[in-house]
Amino acid sequence: MRLTHLGHACLLIESATTRLLIDPGVYSADFTRLTGVDAILVTHQHPDHLDTERLPALLAANPGARLLTEPEAAELLRSRGDAATATPFAGDQSVGIGDLVVEGVGDRHALIHDGVPRIGNTGFVISGDDEPALFHPGDAYDAVPGRTVDVLALPLNAPWAAVQDTLDFARRLAPRWVVPIHDGLLNETGRRGYLMHVETFTPKTTQVKDLSDGLPWDVG
Repeated sequence: MRLTHLGHACLLIESATTRLLIDPGVYSADFTRLTGVDAILVTHQHPDHLDTERLPALLAANPGARLLTEPEAAELLRSRGDAATATPFAGDQSVGIGDLVVEGVGDRHALIHDGVPRIGNTGFVISGDDEPALFHPGDAYDAVPGRTVDVLALPLNAPWAAVQDTLDFARRLAPRWVVPIHDGLLNETGRRGYLMHVETFTPKTTQVKDLSDGLPWDVG
């Protein structure tokens, strides 16, 4: 499995034969130039995870790609009329895409505060034969896979997250690797501070792999 962090919550996941793109949002790099993508996965409808303005160009560049989104996000896209092929994908579903399997986890976005209604959120576990299992939680820490996670895409910073919650989440899953994501609201100084906490207080058996340079990483 090869991972590339395209900014904020967006990850490109590649196996020997399959390319998946998760959460192409407004804080992410120019993902519209990607080709050969087999599926686009969207955890929820917030713009930092779903850039509705650039999505049509991404789909045009990848006409064979499946678009699997959290159900409320699918309804939003259908109401806009610009992504009629969006397939709702909930936390109790799984699907094979090429040589990879995508499993949904959870159903609700983390609470921001009482004045902001909670929306849907589907986390994704990506795995395959002889491949590590990766978990991208979207914007939630309360739902975890019922299986071992090798790679955790860990949100560093968000209006809904406190550092203690971030660290507790990483400890609960105890993955072999943590890949920091969801950092688009941080400047470089702030990001180093959050990263220091993750590097210091995650389990000793967990390695932190920072992919902020945008270069691909072959897991393991």
